[in-house]
Amino acid sequence: MASFNKVILAGNLTRDVELRYIPSGTAVADIGLAVNDRCKNASGEWVDEATFVDVTLWGKAAETASEYLTKGSPVLIEGRLKLDAWEKDGKKFSRLKVTGERMQMLGGKTTETHNARPVARKTAAAPSIPEEDIPF
Repeated sequence: MASFNKVILAGNLTRDVELRYIPSGTAVADIGLAVNDRCKNASGEWVDEATFVDVTLWGKAAETASEYLTKGSPVLIEGRLKLDAWEKDGKKFSRLKVTGERMQMLGGKTTETHNARPVARKTAAAPSIPEEDIPF
């Protein structure tokens, strides 16, 4: 039987990025993502529903997130679902998380101060086209 595990989420960070390094030296970042949905309730009124998702980023994506993203930053995450299971005091626990394979920062280029350090958000710059090359 074939299987497919792909998740694409766009939302805002619920907290600052938590960066750490595992013994091999690989960067790991844990982020919380709020993904909002707007739907009608039973009485026909529009309501906003938020879903909170834990995401783990690895390597360069983890370091980039730590450097440029802060609480509230808009971001798009592409990844896969992973079930974490553990036992504590004889009780079994599990949590469904997303392992991020690709991260795209959303929004325009801004600079803000967070915890006394400037943060610049990267965006892709549009290519410069000479006016005489525009066909209209």
